[in-house]
Parts: sequence; C-alpha cells; structure tokens
Amino acid sequence: MKVIIVGTAYPYRGGLSAFNERLAYEYLQRGDEVEIYTFTLQYPSFLFPGKTQYSDEPAPKGLTIHRRINSINPFNWLKTGREIARKRPDLLITKFWLPFMAPCLGTIERRVRRNGHTRIVSILDNIIPHEHRPGDRIFALYFVRSTDAFVAMSRSVLDDLNLFDTKKPRRFCPHPLYDHYGDILPKEEARRMIGIDTDGRYVLFFGFIRSYKGLDLLLDAMADPRIAQRDIRLIVAGEFYGDPKPYMEQIERLGIADRIKLCTDFIPDSQVNRYFCAADLVAQPYKSATQSGVTQIAFHFEKPMLVTDVGGLAEIVPDGKIGYVVQPDAHQIADAIVRYYDEQREVPFTEAVRDEKQKYSWDKMVEAIGTRELKAETTCNQQSQL
Repeated sequence: MKVIIVGTAYPYRGGLSAFNERLAYEYLQRGDEVEIYTFTLQYPSFLFPGKTQYSDEPAPKGLTIHRRINSINPFNWLKTGREIARKRPDLLITKFWLPFMAPCLGTIERRVRRNGHTRIVSILDNIIPHEHRPGDRIFALYFVRSTDAFVAMSRSVLDDLNLFDTKKPRRFCPHPLYDHYGDILPKEEARRMIGIDTDGRYVLFFGFIRSYKGLDLLLDAMADPRIAQRDIRLIVAGEFYGDPKPYMEQIERLGIADRIKLCTDFIPDSQVNRYFCAADLVAQPYKSATQSGVTQIAFHFEKPMLVTDVGGLAEIVPDGKIGYVVQPDAHQIADAIVRYYDEQREVPFTEAVRDEKQKYSWDKMVEAIGTRELKAETTCNQQSQL
C-alpha cells in the first residue's frame, strides 16, 4: 500500500513523534510505501508549556518526512490537503490528541477524501482532552465528521467517541510497545549513569509533568513514615509543563528533598533506558488518563508498574500480577509501594511483565488500522465494540 501519516514527527520531539515514526517503520518493514507529513509550526510558542518543541538528536534513518503543515494557517491546510490528495495514498493515518488540532487535521482530511480513493483512519489518543478549553467539543466534532474510521488505544476513549459518532467503524487496540529506546541495561550500570546509589530502592516517575499526572500525590506518598523508614527514594525524570514552584514548595514542606532525585530537563531518547533500568518500580499516579506511552516504555524495559484506576491504565496493568492498581490517593499509593518492597514482588512481577508485553506488538496496531477496503467494526482482538 501507499500510506501517508499526518502528525508530529522529527524535528519535533516527544511521544507523538515517537509513535508516528515507529508506526512508519512498521509499515516499511511490511513492504509498504510510507511518508510522514509533519508541521512547520505545531504550536504557537505562547501555547507551548515546555522549553522547546524540537529534538536535538539525529533525524530517524530511512523515513521520508515532509515539513508542510502550519497548524494555524487555513490556507496552508487546503494546500497540504490538495498535495496529499494528488498522491492518492491508499491510507491516510492521522494521530489525534488535542481538539486544538481538529480544524487543521480535519480540513486536510476533507481535501484528501475528495480524491475518491483514500481511506482515512485516525488513531485517537484522546477525543475529550484532559485539560478542557472553550471550543473543544465543536472542534472534535468537526474532526470526527471528516474521518472514515477510528482506532482507540483505550476503551474509555472508545466510549468517549460515542458522544460524537456511533456509526463509523472503530476498533480498540492497546498502545503498542515503545521498543526503540535502547537496550535493557543492568540496574547498577544504569544507576551509575544517572548518579544515584547502586544499592538503593528507587521508584520512577517519568514523562512531562502536568497537573493531571498526579506527581503531587506521589510526593505526598513519599512523605508517608513507612516510606521514609524503608529509605525508598523517588526519581522524577521529565520536563515541567507548568510552574514547578508548587512542587518545589511541596517537597520542601514535606521534608523529603533528600529522597527525591530531580531530573527535570527533557530526557533525550538515547537516555530513556537509563532511567527505566535504574528503577525498581514505575509509578503513574494520574488523576485522569486515557492511555499512556510511559506504560509501554515500562513494558519494553520489563518494569513492574503502579498505576491509578483512571482511563485505560488498569486495562493493561493486571492488579497483583505485573503491578498494582490503586485509586488516585496518596495513602493508597504509599500502601502499594510498601507492599511491593515488603513482599519482595520485583522478581515475580518482572517475570509476568516479560510475558504480558508480548500482547502489545506494532503489527497488531497495523492490523487494527487495516487496509483501504476494510470496513469491519471489530477490535484488534476481534471483540466487537459496537
């Protein structure tokens, strides 16, 4: 097939780029022709909460990436849509994560579908955003109406899609593994690389720090006397997407600074394996969620997880088998961390993660997206969601 992916890619950084590029590689491995159309301007600078949108790592090898899309210029959307339409791809795949992008992506899709050939499938991170803004519903509806079919990576997003459409084909397929962040390192080696004690007890919080991700709950849990007595420490690895001051004040107020390792710059792809391999347990204390790429990185590095029972996180972390599922509550988070160490669950959980991760392959995502002709309304494991 000829496949075009529209969305974030190099030189932009982060999980969206990682997903689209890894999906492109999967199609290439299958012998398909693949191109990615990405942004010349993704977010206006005043809307971007981080330090920079751009990667300082080398471009991904073997991928054809066109920088064409200006997210705030309607004339550009029409031009880009016409360019893609003339190429007559069999599949156009868009990654949808934020209603702000709906006018841009939806307009490109509308222009492309005029060629009467291309099937348009959207992979939905969210359809209702974590942080609400005026116009979200209208924008999302515009996008949904321009798309032929959908793949949702959590059942909660599949349910949310019903608020906008109940008839178009849709599938559930969990987020595949992020398996391109390097090899699994020995724990002691990884710890030396990031400058922590080689024989300590470490929990990892990884990824962009936003209010809905619940780092404040995890910091409260770290102040629990039982955690302090066991000298359990926390690695916070990821860039602040917001004001860091409340977190710094919380750490100071709780008196836990000596047990917190702050690595709050963006973590380059080439260094991600150091942080995961250094940890005993990966914590995702989210207050709201759909799915998370952090979970799939943890699977790749065979790390047990502690997640909260929000969105789709509990769908792929079987409680008591590969980790713990708790409510977004500091006491419950502390309870689970204490149980993990007191009951010596690292070895059995790690072995179970090694088995469980086999479910989350990229070929299953490609099968869920399907071909240009496919119209069946099933999930990637053949269980109907309609």
